[in-house]
Amino acid sequence: MNSVYDAIIVGGGVIGGSIAFQLAKRGKRVLVLEKDRLAGKASSAAAGMLGAQAELEADDPLFTLANRSRGMFPALEKELKESSGVDIELVNKGMLKVALTNEQAAGLQNKIKTQQAAGLEAEWLTAADIRKAEPLLANALKGAMYIPHDGQVSAAKLALAFTKSAEELGVEIKEFVEVCDFLTENGVITGVVTTVGEFSSENVIVAGGAWSAFLLEKAGINLVTHPVKGECFSVLTNRPLIEKTIFSDGCYLVPKIGGRIIVGATVKPNTFNQQVSIDGIATLIEKATRLLPAIKGTEWEKTWAGIRPQTGDGLPYFGEHPACKGLFIATGHFRNGILLSPITGVLMADMVEGKPNQEWSAFRLDRSVQPIFS
Repeated sequence: MNSVYDAIIVGGGVIGGSIAFQLAKRGKRVLVLEKDRLAGKASSAAAGMLGAQAELEADDPLFTLANRSRGMFPALEKELKESSGVDIELVNKGMLKVALTNEQAAGLQNKIKTQQAAGLEAEWLTAADIRKAEPLLANALKGAMYIPHDGQVSAAKLALAFTKSAEELGVEIKEFVEVCDFLTENGVITGVVTTVGEFSSENVIVAGGAWSAFLLEKAGINLVTHPVKGECFSVLTNRPLIEKTIFSDGCYLVPKIGGRIIVGATVKPNTFNQQVSIDGIATLIEKATRLLPAIKGTEWEKTWAGIRPQTGDGLPYFGEHPACKGLFIATGHFRNGILLSPITGVLMADMVEGKPNQEWSAFRLDRSVQPIFS
């Protein structure tokens, strides 16, 4: 078996799905290869926060890109619903980044000033303001940064909407097919070797999340990444306890459709073990209760864990490998894969088409990769 495609994408999560969708919209013949189920790893484990302003600082190279990506969601929600029939459950009710100490309050107030100076909307809420906005939050909170445009989606449904929309545009998707190696000739990619045969393409995009490094190592590429486990739990409520997403140091509360609240997430680096620990969940329960005492009266639903890809310097990798023409990599999104998925799809499709973009300079691969192609 040896089929020829305009592009082969390795990884069927939210990033791979977004890239496939954008390439298909440009008329490319695309193959997506996923070694497990589509969106079976970090994409389905994520809480779906779109925390461009809550998570990132204004001087972070990702900040502008993240805000642009966040701004794409309203139009994307409609486009994906029309093409796939899947509702990504976009909620734009804002986010509160809360302060539990006076030191945190001062830091958030400085952050607000910086972001306002950059032309973004953010405001300080006093403890009294918080009680008016979210009456059930703890009285001990010192204040909060209110971010009206940091919303949320269903992470699993977003990933599904991307892949189903891509399929509607002719993308071929193969689950449970593992890529074993790359085919190269004189420093140029020619395809991939898989567990079911070879597939040919002059463009191969690796978007396998935390598992990307394993595949790249087989091809002699040392990419500085490491896995980070994040544990979460969810509860069910018979009445809404909060309306906005609540974000604090070490804990977030994300209210979902159907009376669910997702609580996350622990940060446990350098492990691919997806088992949920008592210690991790106990820590989250303590932090969640401190933020929202009423959560003690909710019904327990479930726990889970996801493995997120982190890089040595905290910035993702986007680009074409410097020693192998046609081999592209998009990984290392860490906690922002859902948020960055729309812009990643567009810009990686641009890159495949040979359209240069200076916005990628901070994320270039040659800042750390060490090729060993023969």
